[in-house]
Amino acid sequence: MAAKPKLCYFRGRGRMEPIRWLLAAAGVEFEEEFLETREQHEKLQKGGRLLFGQLPLVEIDGMVLTQTRAILSYLAAKDNLHGKDLKETVRIDKYADGTLDLMMMGALAAFKPPKEKEENLTLVMKKAKSRYFPVFEKILKDHGKGFLVGNKFSWADIQLLEAVLMAEELKASVLSDFPVLKAFKTRISNIPTIKKFLQPGSQRKPPPDSHYVEVVRNILQF
Repeated sequence: MAAKPKLCYFRGRGRMEPIRWLLAAAGVEFEEEFLETREQHEKLQKGGRLLFGQLPLVEIDGMVLTQTRAILSYLAAKDNLHGKDLKETVRIDKYADGTLDLMMMGALAAFKPPKEKEENLTLVMKKAKSRYFPVFEKILKDHGKGFLVGNKFSWADIQLLEAVLMAEELKASVLSDFPVLKAFKTRISNIPTIKKFLQPGSQRKPPPDSHYVEVVRNILQF
């Protein structure tokens, strides 16, 4: 029996959360190792396990992988969530990259001073409502098949749902002007593996709090 993938990161969302989502959506069980001290991080660096000195790190299929987008692309292809041909794959990558950009803006805001954090989150919501969500509303409406690409659930759908739920944490009514996107959220949330991941007690992580921010700052020294 193949070993479970092992994820190494801080005890929070950050750049690892889309990886958790993708594994969970594919029905893949995984283990986690959380970094709590600077010494743990230094050990990884000195051991040469962090290619560019950065997390996240995922051990899977006899490999040690770093770089978020590379990890996500591998997992999506491995679990048949990356399209049936190159044309579908490039569209999935395009949409997934767009939602990842939006989510990283929200994730990085947690590390700003209070006033700047509030300004950053306001900007995230503004961009979500004026740039990202109108685009995805139109894509879903024009495509008319319930998914972003083709007629099958893909990595792009998973990441869009994650981005939508992040935005709703900031403002519950964010989808009020996007009925197609709202229906998409309900439908994708009810896919069994995703429904399970959204339940309390899963490996999904909560929004970053002050303790998480302090731990990351102490480890990375910034």
